[in-house]
Amino acid sequence: MLLICSHAGYSQNFVKKYFNNLINDTSDISKPQFLIYPTVAYAPETSWEFGLSSLLVFYSKQDTLNRLSEINGFTFFTLENQYGLWFDHAIYSDEDKWFFLGRLRFQSFPLFYHGIGNNSPEDYIARVDANQIFIKERILRKIKKDLFVGLEMDYQRLSSVNFVPSEGHTIQELPRGNQGSSNLGFGVGLVHDNRHNVLNVRKGLFSELALLHYNQSWGSSYDFTSVLSDTRIYRPVGENNVFAAQLLGQFNSGDVPFNQLALMGGESIMRGYYYGRYRDRNQLAAQFEYRFLPIPFGFTDRIGAAVFAGAGKVFPDLNNFDISNVVVSGGAGLRFLLFPKKDIYTRFDVAFTQEGPGFYLFIGEAF
Repeated sequence: MLLICSHAGYSQNFVKKYFNNLINDTSDISKPQFLIYPTVAYAPETSWEFGLSSLLVFYSKQDTLNRLSEINGFTFFTLENQYGLWFDHAIYSDEDKWFFLGRLRFQSFPLFYHGIGNNSPEDYIARVDANQIFIKERILRKIKKDLFVGLEMDYQRLSSVNFVPSEGHTIQELPRGNQGSSNLGFGVGLVHDNRHNVLNVRKGLFSELALLHYNQSWGSSYDFTSVLSDTRIYRPVGENNVFAAQLLGQFNSGDVPFNQLALMGGESIMRGYYYGRYRDRNQLAAQFEYRFLPIPFGFTDRIGAAVFAGAGKVFPDLNNFDISNVVVSGGAGLRFLLFPKKDIYTRFDVAFTQEGPGFYLFIGEAF
């Protein structure tokens, strides 16, 4: 009996200490911090979704002069028997000599397929049931202050694919890769990065130019080449506000499977649109965001807010690009200062599009 009481007391103290550390951020700023919390969401393609998210933030060698590294983890299952495991990371070594930037996705999850092109129908024409593996890693070496160069690798596998036409739609022609594919790409990347805190950048510039080639000679199902350009700028306004902007370009050539076309939408850029709502060989997208961190004259200095807007377009080739039929989105959100000493916020965004709203809850800013 004594053992049970002791265990219960230990559990209560652990929970109390955990939430006190979370709410009051009582830890040493140089020490790593780990957060784990449950998530609940709902979407038409999944029904109810239940998950567990985690975040680890740390400084290399616990030296706060180094940049803040972060590792995000997320696992989930749904009432439709879907599941997934995600990991994202941005890790800086001591004095930024090495920079590891990447993400991993393992999931059994439906894709909504609206067709290809900027004029694809609002209602999806098919639900694509499939198992997915997505691994992208960049291993970058600093060659001068804030400038990194290195190798990039991308592996994507789509298996057990089944196109299920939606009610009232027929698929005239299935896209390339409709029976699944495995594609491995290798390439090089050049990155300029002077951000100190990737989860909440108050001042800085990030710019990546990368080229990846996928080839059947090393195991890919298709031969194609992808070029990515991603530039983000952050400027402080006054003492606490931040203006942020991003310009994203993706350009593909060769035999590109439908799941690796340029996909527009998602929680990072063009919020409000389902990820992959628009897809084609190429895309250009831009977004702007103004952040109040925290809200001036608020009742607490842990509540912030943001307003944002974006515009973009997918297109088959550069010769056919014009500014007509540009897709737009915009919205606003609230922020809560989760780790005051490390200046990390969690965000809740509501985005509006001509096709309806989207809701997002994540740790860290969208870009």
